[in-house]
Amino acid sequence: MLNFTHFQYIGADAEKFLQGQVTVNIAKLDHHTFQATAICDLKGRIHFGLWLRRQSAELIDIVIAQDLADEFAAHVKKFGAFSKATLSLANSIYPTVVDGQASFSEQENQVINLEDWQKIAIENGQAWITKETSHLFQPQELRLHQRSGVDYDKGCYLGQEIVARLWFKAKPKHWLHLVQGQGETPKIAEQLNNDVQIVNSLAIEQGWIALVTAKPDALNKLDISVLDLPESLNGDVARPK
Repeated sequence: MLNFTHFQYIGADAEKFLQGQVTVNIAKLDHHTFQATAICDLKGRIHFGLWLRRQSAELIDIVIAQDLADEFAAHVKKFGAFSKATLSLANSIYPTVVDGQASFSEQENQVINLEDWQKIAIENGQAWITKETSHLFQPQELRLHQRSGVDYDKGCYLGQEIVARLWFKAKPKHWLHLVQGQGETPKIAEQLNNDVQIVNSLAIEQGWIALVTAKPDALNKLDISVLDLPESLNGDVARPK
């Protein structure tokens, strides 16, 4: 079952350390909104999917899928051993909706059903990473850059060289699509025919919906319906020429 863990990273080096880890520019975040972002591995694939909220340069809220929380804490302990900041468990966090988008809140009166949260996230192209999908996808493949989750002008971070090369000199072979199908709901990370891979999936009354990575032509060969993502995510994932 999908659950989330809420951390706070607090200290004089909080922003400085995370700036060298995540794909987004920490300094541009605000204290109102949880921004989706990622920590990549050295191959430029997403190791941890995170949601960040910057309360100040010395206090950053972090939300992560619960099944990756211990691994993330170990990662911070290893790479941030000399940083003047501490990662601590924070108050409970609840799934909610903000401006039609799946988000988080500490207020229990704003909570929504987890399946409703997943449905909203999937329909809006808000892919999330769990242990099953860690190290599988590059940020562009999940359209994270189209959701303000990648800053190509910031300084170095883990996997930055690969992520930047894919943006400036190439393009992904597969990228995110929203689909609907009938029958048994495919599992997270499952490979369908024609190299179509499940990112997130959810059973609904009319069968199932899922976010998948695929070449557009490959989807036409499967017995599924391709649905429209929000307009901002329906375009090409490559850098405009």
